[in-house]
Amino acid sequence: MSILITEGLKKYYGKDENLVKALDNVNLEINKGEFVAIVGTSGSGKSTLLHMLGGLDRPSQGKVIVDNKDIFSMDNDKLTIFRRRNIGFVFQSYNLVPILNVYENIVLPIELDGNKVDTKYVDNIIETLGLTDKINRLPNKLSGGQQQRVAIARSLATKPSIILADEPTGNLDSKTEQEVLGLLKVTSKKFNQTIVMITHNEQIAQMADRIIRIEDGKIVAKRG
Repeated sequence: MSILITEGLKKYYGKDENLVKALDNVNLEINKGEFVAIVGTSGSGKSTLLHMLGGLDRPSQGKVIVDNKDIFSMDNDKLTIFRRRNIGFVFQSYNLVPILNVYENIVLPIELDGNKVDTKYVDNIIETLGLTDKINRLPNKLSGGQQQRVAIARSLATKPSIILADEPTGNLDSKTEQEVLGLLKVTSKKFNQTIVMITHNEQIAQMADRIIRIEDGKIVAKRG
C-alpha cells in the first residue's frame, strides 16, 4: 500500500536565464514499511525533495500525498498540525531540547499535541534503541550516537505515517554511523515504519530496501 506519492513535483527558483530547476517533475511512490534511500550529490535536489515530502516548503507545482492526504491543499496552520502528527524528522544535528532529559525529549511532540503518551509503546522504542539507562540524562551528557538514537526514538514515538531522515549519520564516526543505521533498519521492520533517508553516501544507501537516485532535480534511477 502506498503511504507516500508525489505527482509532477516541481520546485523552480528565479526566471529566464537565472531559472534553477531544483526539482523537475518528480514522480515517486513509496509503500508502507519501506526503508528507502534517496541518493544524490550536493546540489542534486535531494534536500529540496525531502523538504517537500515533509511539508517544510511548498512546491512550484505538483502534489505530495501522505497517507491519502494532499498535504499542499492544506493551509499553513493545518499543514503544521498534520506534519506534527504524521511526519517524523531525523536531522543531522539531532535538534534535541537541551533542558529536557532523554525521556522528555522523546515524548515532547506527543505532549505538544495534547495527546496521552502510549507508555508501553514508547518504552518498547527506548528498549529497542538501547536507551533504557539513559532516560534521565540531559542531551549534553550523551555521545553523538546516543543523541541521534534519542532523535530516532522521538520521531517514532508519535507513530507517524512516515519518517524523513536528512543525512542522519553526517555528524557521526564510521562505527557509530553503522550502529545508528542498523537501528534505523531494525526499527523500520519492528514497528512497520516507513523511512525515507537522504544521503550522498553510497555505502550508507546500501542498507536501505530500495535506492532512488536523483540528479539535477530529476529521478534518474530506482533500484531494489
